[in-house]
Amino acid sequence: MNSKLIEALRLKMQPVAVIHTDDKPEDGLHFKEGSVRGCVAAMLVSSSKKNRLAYFDRKSYGCPGGGTGLGFGNCYGHFPIDCLLSTGSKEMASQMGPAGSLMLEGERFYKNPELARKWVDSLPMTDIPTQYVVFKPWEQLTEQDKPELLIFFANADQLSALVVMADYNRGTNQHVTAPFGAACQSILYGYAEAKKENPGGVIGFFDISQRSIVDRETLTFTVPFRLFQEMEANVEDSFLEMHAWKKLQERQ
Repeated sequence: MNSKLIEALRLKMQPVAVIHTDDKPEDGLHFKEGSVRGCVAAMLVSSSKKNRLAYFDRKSYGCPGGGTGLGFGNCYGHFPIDCLLSTGSKEMASQMGPAGSLMLEGERFYKNPELARKWVDSLPMTDIPTQYVVFKPWEQLTEQDKPELLIFFANADQLSALVVMADYNRGTNQHVTAPFGAACQSILYGYAEAKKENPGGVIGFFDISQRSIVDRETLTFTVPFRLFQEMEANVEDSFLEMHAWKKLQERQ
């Protein structure tokens, strides 16, 4: 599909649509059933860079954070995510075998397990009604597709433009958030925005443990698809056609 917004942004990585479906894709990137070592964020990046469709279901979503981020409910279960995100647990590490090395000292994203648990409890847990979540790169998207979300990979200039466009038709300056979470969990926050009458955008990919899979200047901007359509409809006569944006494009 054509897009004035995407064309104006001059993105290095193509946006990826998040689609819900009960139909299993015939082909695409996916994890083996029961795998607990796969990374949904890495799949998202591969979908964008390699122009490959990727898909997931409730038996093939990689790690618990990935299943939670995709909208398969609270997939953490008894997994000690509060310890992993904070100070770790020697006891838990010994029970996890080779996979427990990160658990030994924890990732230290929160000062203690109690604060990490408070973060978990704040997540807008969602249990989607379909069997599959599909990542579909923009170049493969058709008019027949009905995405839930669109995820942009953007540098600081492009992210600035997306933030401005998200409020261009509103004038409220209250429609962009930047919550911490696993690199894939902006999807979860995007679902929460999609339920609102006036949905906003979500800046993401703040997960320090996964930052290395994108360029250092890259963040994501996740929007419900109807917000993307609103932004798309407002490109003409906006700042994206004016001198200030054209000047920024010279350094991209």
